[in-house]
Amino acid sequence: MEHIISLQDFPDISLLFGTQNCNIKLMKKKFNVDILARDNLKILGDAHSIECVTSVVEQVKNKILAKGNISQKEIDSIIEKHLPQEEKEKPPVEESEYFPISPRTLGQKNYLSAMKKNDIVFAIGPAGTGKTHLAVAMALDALRKNVVRKLILVRPAVEAGEKLGFLPGDFQAKVNPYLRPLYDSLYDLGDYTRVKKYMEKNIIEVAPLAYMRGRTLENAFIILDEAQNTTSGQMRMFLTRMGLHSKTVVTGDRTQVDLPPGQVSGLVEAERILQGVRGIEFAHLTQNDIVRHRLVQRIVDAYEKKSQNSHH
Repeated sequence: MEHIISLQDFPDISLLFGTQNCNIKLMKKKFNVDILARDNLKILGDAHSIECVTSVVEQVKNKILAKGNISQKEIDSIIEKHLPQEEKEKPPVEESEYFPISPRTLGQKNYLSAMKKNDIVFAIGPAGTGKTHLAVAMALDALRKNVVRKLILVRPAVEAGEKLGFLPGDFQAKVNPYLRPLYDSLYDLGDYTRVKKYMEKNIIEVAPLAYMRGRTLENAFIILDEAQNTTSGQMRMFLTRMGLHSKTVVTGDRTQVDLPPGQVSGLVEAERILQGVRGIEFAHLTQNDIVRHRLVQRIVDAYEKKSQNSHH
C-alpha cells in the first residue's frame, strides 16, 4: 500500500525529521515501511504500519502545537507506544512518567547512583553532560512519588560576561534570563500543564539564590544550578538551608566561572572542604559524558587543549 501525509501545515518539519532524518530512519526500521520524505511523507507498507506512522506524525504535530517544541525523548516515546507488543524494547531500569531515568554514559550512571544514595550530591563537569537534566528528572520523579512535597530550583544571578542591569522591569523581570534554562528543563521533562499548575501552587519554585536566605527547606528536593558562580558565603548559606526529609543537588562547571577576578568560587571551595563528609558525594562528569550535539564535545575538547597548552 501507498499513503501520502501532507506536511504543509506542520509547525516545524525539522523537529519531525530529526537530526540527519534520524526519526524518519527510526520509523522506517521500527514499522518496516519505506518513507520518502520531502514536503510530504510518502509511505509504502502494509495498512497497519501506515496507520501507525500516520498516528505518530499526528501526535508529534499536536505536541509541538501545544508547547511550541518537542524533545527527542518525547518523539522516541511516541514511536515506542505505537510498536506491536513483541517489538517494544524493555523499559529502562527506572521508569518515570516524566523521563526514562536511564543513564547514557558511565559518568551519568554514577551520578544517578550518587543521587539515590546521598542527601547532598555535587555534580561537576562540562556543558552537555546532563548535570541539570538528570537532577530535574530525579526531582520530578520524587515529587510524583510523594517522596518530597516541594521542588526548588535556584541559580545565582551572575552576568555571564553581560550586563543585564539596563533591562526594563522589576527585579523578577531582570533575573528571569538567568532562570530560563531551569524553566526549559522543567517543561522539557514534565507535562507542561501540570508543571504550570505546580508552579502556581508553589509546589515547584524557580528562584534566584538570594531568595533562599533565612529559609529552612523541609520535605523538598533542592537543586542549585550553575554553582560555580556562587561566592563562598552564598554556598555556605545555601547548604545550610536544608531541613528534614530533603535532598540537595548542586551542579556546576569549574571552567565557566563568571565571578569577578580574584573571587573564589563557592563550588571550588566546597569541593575542597567537604570531601569525605559522610552523606555528601561528588559526581565528576567529563567530556566522555557529553550527550548534546556531537559538536559540543569537540568544542569542549578544543577549549580544554588550548587551556592545557597555555599552562605549559
